[in-house]
Amino acid sequence: MALPSHAQYVVIGGGIIGCSTAYHLARDHKADVVLLEQNKLTSGSTWHAAGLVGQLRSSASITQVLKYSVDLYKRLDDETGLATGWKMTGCLRLATNEDRWTEFKRLATTAQSFGMEMHLISPAEVKKMWPLMDVSDLVGASWLPTDGQASPSDIAQSLAKGARMHGAKIAEGCRVEGFDSAEGRITAIRTNQGTIACETVINCGGQWARQIGALAGVSVPLQPVKHQYVITEKVEGLAADAATLRDPDRRTYFKEEVGGLVFGGYEPDPIAWTTGDVPDDFEFQLFDDDWDHFEQHMGEALARVPALAQTGIKKMINGPESFTPDGNFILGAAPELKNFYVGAGFNAFGIASGGGAGWVLAEWAAKGEAPMDLWVVDIRRFSSLHKDRAWTCERTLEAYGKHYTVAYPNEEYQSGRPRIVSPLYGRLKSLNASFGSKLGWERPNWFAPGGTEPKDIPSMGRQNWFAAVGEEHKAVRERAGLFDQSSFAKFEMKGRGAAEALSYICANRVVRGPGKLTYTQMLNSRGGIECDLTVAQLAEDHFYIVTGTGFRTHDFAWIADHIPPRLDVSFTDVTEAWGTLSLMGPKARDILSAVTTADVSNAAFPFGAARVIEIAGTELRALRVTYVGELGWELHVPIAALGEVFDAVMAAGAPFGIAPAGYRAIESLRLEKAYRAWGSDITPNDTPFHAGLGWAVKLRSNEDFLGRKAVEEIIGRPLTKLLACFTTERDDVVLAGRETILRNGQFAGYLTSGGFGYTVNRPIGFGYVRSPSGLDEDYLLAGTYELVVANEVVKATLHLGALHDPSHGRVKS
Repeated sequence: MALPSHAQYVVIGGGIIGCSTAYHLARDHKADVVLLEQNKLTSGSTWHAAGLVGQLRSSASITQVLKYSVDLYKRLDDETGLATGWKMTGCLRLATNEDRWTEFKRLATTAQSFGMEMHLISPAEVKKMWPLMDVSDLVGASWLPTDGQASPSDIAQSLAKGARMHGAKIAEGCRVEGFDSAEGRITAIRTNQGTIACETVINCGGQWARQIGALAGVSVPLQPVKHQYVITEKVEGLAADAATLRDPDRRTYFKEEVGGLVFGGYEPDPIAWTTGDVPDDFEFQLFDDDWDHFEQHMGEALARVPALAQTGIKKMINGPESFTPDGNFILGAAPELKNFYVGAGFNAFGIASGGGAGWVLAEWAAKGEAPMDLWVVDIRRFSSLHKDRAWTCERTLEAYGKHYTVAYPNEEYQSGRPRIVSPLYGRLKSLNASFGSKLGWERPNWFAPGGTEPKDIPSMGRQNWFAAVGEEHKAVRERAGLFDQSSFAKFEMKGRGAAEALSYICANRVVRGPGKLTYTQMLNSRGGIECDLTVAQLAEDHFYIVTGTGFRTHDFAWIADHIPPRLDVSFTDVTEAWGTLSLMGPKARDILSAVTTADVSNAAFPFGAARVIEIAGTELRALRVTYVGELGWELHVPIAALGEVFDAVMAAGAPFGIAPAGYRAIESLRLEKAYRAWGSDITPNDTPFHAGLGWAVKLRSNEDFLGRKAVEEIIGRPLTKLLACFTTERDDVVLAGRETILRNGQFAGYLTSGGFGYTVNRPIGFGYVRSPSGLDEDYLLAGTYELVVANEVVKATLHLGALHDPSHGRVKS
């Protein structure tokens, strides 16, 4: 095919993701699409993928994406005439210990919450389904009957044919050599076959996506890792429809193939390929067999399926697969450019994801925003840290090694740490802080009592820090706590157009005059919540924006993308310029009064105010706001002076019983106060009116703002879900999110977050109660409720307001 001079969309990469994206752009959007493949279709990693297809994930949206893949693979051959090799064999996951069994019970509840069929079965039932298996060490297994397997190359070729049938063009042997850009947009792609002008670029380059992105100045943090599996000769007694098998405690997987078995695994000591560029001509190639490295899987496989000892090996496959630093794939709009999208880094489940990922990526590129909550895979979850290939490689290898380990709640990565520390790191370490990591920042999770090692001990039940966090929680409720939140992302917007820009982007009224602070959401075109943050107006033309650590890249890009182009605005990231101390608790005013001459009385410094005050000889920004439900201030301090200000506040607070506190205490405190968390309780799928945040939307004004039309339409009809708070009758229940909500014994939704409230002495969860025919608060209050927790039904109570309200001096129970 001769390369066209222009295309509306150019998809780079002819593996399953690229073919799926081109297919959906052509089919669903009737778009002018050209797909460029540097070698032959499927020649990168698609052709040697194992082809297992599972659907259940911890995210409802990603589960929906994977379910879409299965639905597409079932029917694609009817459309294109090319079979996909789809077999709905079902999948068995084996548990050999109680922690794994608890994990499976939680997953069974998640499956119920997400509308998927999953059963927990006994070793005897497993043996009946898979007679060749040794089940002597099993506690049980999970059974997902709608999972299966497929032929990766056949799916990709079928998608490519479907794309052509809908008008897409595919150029093989066409290697991208560079990009032309202007005003933050790609205008053309330079290839070995000539230059093609385009309006939108979608990088689905697989293991080459990293270097393709680099040509455009886009960071794609993935790492090729060597992954091995073997294909056996015929196994006597193996059924052709044998279920695919995952044996995570032995780190192995199996699937039937032409009477034999394919088996491989995810070892704790994986081997990276290269942190440099992948050779362009690595086409239909593999690495040399590495039997020494594979031996660990061979031993485990023989123990699980003894018949393998009498079965020959046809061949080993040792090929590169792209993995990411957090084990989730990469989708979405690159923050560096306005028209560059990425779909890559699929962590060896690109075949399971391929159909659905291509669908949502096509929607994203065509409409300019994600069609659903895809935060867990959004490329904007990364930061400049991830441009460091050596760091990314180290963290990615750790993530690979965790592929089959038990997913303990609150588990932290250990590699590449400490990377970014606040000036208080040494002081907090001396106070026995146990640190976690968020976007590279070391942050105190909790403080261990004297004589106790500040280290998390993994557990599926209450963890070793439970009592220590309770003491921090109590200090904040009764006295005062001091939190180092220097990792907060902080932005400044200045200029004559700043007020107008933020008025358009923010759902709440943020232009209130200098010295005023506003909590606001930023909405997408569906009225869903894209950002949840605070805006302080420091001057008529100067605004200070504070958001969560992990949302730094996402929120900055969202704001930058939506500033009306005609406005005179300067927008900058000032995160590293300011440290943040959060002084919270009923004694916070007494302590603050002792270190500043500023008037911090309620009359002079009311809630929602922003003032410049002086502490320890340093002028800083004090914001009267709280995320823990107590009197308090965020003190934003020039970073060089943070240590001196911390010392002064701690010294002044000593007579009042001040205590250092960490992020685990923040979580329990915010749950009692019913503060929402973005990414769990509120997401791009949820509007403020569903989330009980309608009071923060300026519909009574005449101001236009992003998402206004959508929320006006939503409130004009019955709401189909509402966020509510739940407590359990039993106080020993561990809530982690995704537990099923039962209303009058029937499915009514699932929890979005969960934890423990030490003041109310109860487990607390938040979740949306749903009713397709509409609901209101009376409907919520009229029901009786239970939660399904790790497959066990427990009695629960629904609450509409905060469980703790210090302004009224009461605690609900």
